[in-house]
Amino acid sequence: MPDRVPAPAPRDRQLTVRQHALLTELEGLFLSRGFVRFTLDDLAAETHCSKSTLYALAPSKEQLAVRIVTRFFKGAAEMLEHRIAGLTDAREIIGEYLAGISEYLSRASDEFMRDINDFAPARAAYELNGRAAAARIRAFISQGVTEGVFREVHATLIAEMAGVLIESIQTGLLASRTGVSDAEAFTALSELLLHGMAPAPSEGG
Repeated sequence: MPDRVPAPAPRDRQLTVRQHALLTELEGLFLSRGFVRFTLDDLAAETHCSKSTLYALAPSKEQLAVRIVTRFFKGAAEMLEHRIAGLTDAREIIGEYLAGISEYLSRASDEFMRDINDFAPARAAYELNGRAAAARIRAFISQGVTEGVFREVHATLIAEMAGVLIESIQTGLLASRTGVSDAEAFTALSELLLHGMAPAPSEGG
């Protein structure tokens, strides 16, 4: 059982410049090598800081891992919204949004994704992000139907199916059955939605 300190971890807006840099360094380390294998002593050695410096970020290694995972996916959400800002065509929005997810997840190693799947608190952060992404995609599909760029037939069903697919990606079910990475799965989902909901030639004018 790791040592704990009573002081709560500071929120991101309360962090010093050094703490922001340390979180960025830890994120890069976790993305490339995972986090379950590391102890706090290991992390202190890898980042050339003291354990007390790490304790100032989180009261345990487990909570530090959750903080880093949450930070990573919060960064994804912010990047995605920036990426689609100014776009108006629903097809382009969905294409850019899902391409952004795929590119962002391609930074994560198999070890990182496996550790997320094996550590329930980190997996919960990933799944929360996935539910938010599914809600955005549903909204984009609804927009596309309203604009006439997507077929209306079964649009609600397809939107819900997209949500189910995202859930299966993020729980590891799809990877276990197909052997594809999460990044590859989001690329395939984009192709499925954009081609599957396109109007038939006669509908497109």
